[in-house]
Amino acid sequence: MTSTHAFWLAGRQVTGEDSFDVTSPWDGRVVGTVSVPTDAQIEGAVAAAYAVRDEFAATPAHVRAAALDHVSRRLVERTEEIARLISAENGKPMKWARGEVGRAVSVFRFAAEEARRFNGGEAQRLDTDLGGQGRLAFTRRFPKGVVLGIAPFNFPLNLCAHKIAPAIAAGAPIILKPAPATPLSGLIIGDLLAETELPAGSWSILPVPNDKMPALVQDERLPVISFTGSEKVGYAIMDSVPRKHCTLELGGNGAAVVLADFASDEDLDWAATRIATFSNYQGGQSCISVQRVIADASVYDRLLPRIVAAVENQVTGDPNDDATDVGPLVSEDAAKRVETWVDEAVAAGAALLTGGKRDGASYAPTVLTDVPADVTLSCEEVFGPVLTVQKADGEAAAFAAVNDSKYGLQAGVFTHDLQTAFRAHRALEVGGVVVGDVPSYRADQMPYGGVKQSGVGREGVKFAMDDYTYERVMVLTGIAL
Repeated sequence: MTSTHAFWLAGRQVTGEDSFDVTSPWDGRVVGTVSVPTDAQIEGAVAAAYAVRDEFAATPAHVRAAALDHVSRRLVERTEEIARLISAENGKPMKWARGEVGRAVSVFRFAAEEARRFNGGEAQRLDTDLGGQGRLAFTRRFPKGVVLGIAPFNFPLNLCAHKIAPAIAAGAPIILKPAPATPLSGLIIGDLLAETELPAGSWSILPVPNDKMPALVQDERLPVISFTGSEKVGYAIMDSVPRKHCTLELGGNGAAVVLADFASDEDLDWAATRIATFSNYQGGQSCISVQRVIADASVYDRLLPRIVAAVENQVTGDPNDDATDVGPLVSEDAAKRVETWVDEAVAAGAALLTGGKRDGASYAPTVLTDVPADVTLSCEEVFGPVLTVQKADGEAAAFAAVNDSKYGLQAGVFTHDLQTAFRAHRALEVGGVVVGDVPSYRADQMPYGGVKQSGVGREGVKFAMDDYTYERVMVLTGIAL
């Protein structure tokens, strides 16, 4: 780590006139000072990306793949350093920070693989009707233009990777805005990209203040916006630019359903452990963390004490300690918001079984039952280490409870029955159903995204590349088919 961090403008490291401090949510220390781009520098990045868009789209696949492979290898080499940076600016425990670096390694590797096979073209004979005799359609994908990527604080490296890597793989220039609370992890990707031979202007990483973003969002030279963050901001962006292509990865209130057939002691121990771990990992600051448990009435009384015990076994404290499972939230304000929501639920009649205490930016892992349906905790994404548990009478009632939400990102269904798994896949109004585990599982190559208020579009390297590109057909005439 250095005391001052420049940003990346068209592949060059530069500084602006102003700066801001990045502080640790654990102890308040200054982790680094980040330079802020001026309006002229922001314009320079956009102009450079727009100017290079045709050149970058035509860059040979091996050049883009080699650059992506290089970043993947360098992330491996610098894993411990980068993990400590993530932990310092985000408050994420080291065990999870190292895991995040490992996931970013995979994202860049997957992107390199996709760059080599993407856009091979698809031929379609058109002589299925008389008028198409001798004609062949050949379809390829081409970039829509420059991508504006807007990343959140909760996975400050990997979600930057999910914006940058697919864009490079598809040959689309990208301007990335990392989250103001956690810009350092995104900026370090620039260190690695700068070691490659990608065209100047094909990428910039700009810690742009939030109040400067409306102008960037409106800029017609940036036809694609990939945003991960809050529902409110995401839909405000989409509503402001209805003619642009927007991919929105927004909130969720992930449900884990434990059905009647998942009833052995071994089953319930497994479910309780997974639920406890993934309601609290990243301090609960994950869109697919477990926020709701919906347990069949036949297993509820045996499962609930197991969940409480497993939650109480979560080790809280210093994120630099390898034994720590749960660190602080990103800020004291975030923890105060969680505190307010839990207090509201308890005042309305919810039973607090464990947790419910705040210390600065840290909030104790918390379990509640009998939470009224109309309190904020039931309706919104808590984005903190808080879990609610409710009883359901049978599969249909459990699935209905999952769907009784404005969100629909992912759900987990603990069952051994294949037919039940397929019924869940059909019935649950979510973007992903994880069978035999919590909703918090995500493989970085699979399609990831939600329905309802959880967003539009899909990430996952190949699927993001599809979002960044469009199909263009060429018809060949007079072909001997």
